[in-house]
Amino acid sequence: MNLYELFSAVLTAPYVHVENDASFFARTDGGTLYLLFQASHGCTDWENNLDFPAIPYRDMPDRWMCHRGFLKAWKGVEPYIAKILAQTAARRITVAGYSHGGALAMLCHEYIWFAHPRFRNILTGVGYGAPRVLFRIPGTLWPKERWATFTVVRNLDDIVTHLPPYWLFYKHVGTLLEIGEKGRHTSIDAHRPENYEKALYEYVTAHSDQPPV
Repeated sequence: MNLYELFSAVLTAPYVHVENDASFFARTDGGTLYLLFQASHGCTDWENNLDFPAIPYRDMPDRWMCHRGFLKAWKGVEPYIAKILAQTAARRITVAGYSHGGALAMLCHEYIWFAHPRFRNILTGVGYGAPRVLFRIPGTLWPKERWATFTVVRNLDDIVTHLPPYWLFYKHVGTLLEIGEKGRHTSIDAHRPENYEKALYEYVTAHSDQPPV
């Protein structure tokens, strides 16, 4: 799949709803395991989105901090992802999500990279219109390789990709890929899925040599 096709799959997947109102979908196609995460779809999701005080990911010697609401949603999904990974024979793993789902995709990517090192060389992650998740992570804590294959896709002017604000010490990780045209949409309209679809189609048409995700 290219970035446009993957985004279409994220929008149309038949999601499974689990604890903490998190939603995911898993399927294997052509040797690739796709782990997809849904955008906000209910009140609990929005409560989690706005629950942005930073807390430790877990009790560990080198503690790192992240958005409390997104972590709560991810913890509802993690046991299911762990079971899928224990059983998969996939040759590639692609993690992706949109908006709220993009935040969960980032946490899923981190979980796979850290807890399942045998998958590091076949792991790719994409967060479409993803908010910031991680809080004040020093570069000495993580090697760059941890995020070498994770991409945050921002439709220019999308307000969600700027939240929580950087002055609260939240940050994006991986590669930030900006698509679309600045000033084409308002900051809210730039986040709408139909406008991501249009901008992604334009991007992949202009960059047909890009490798699949």
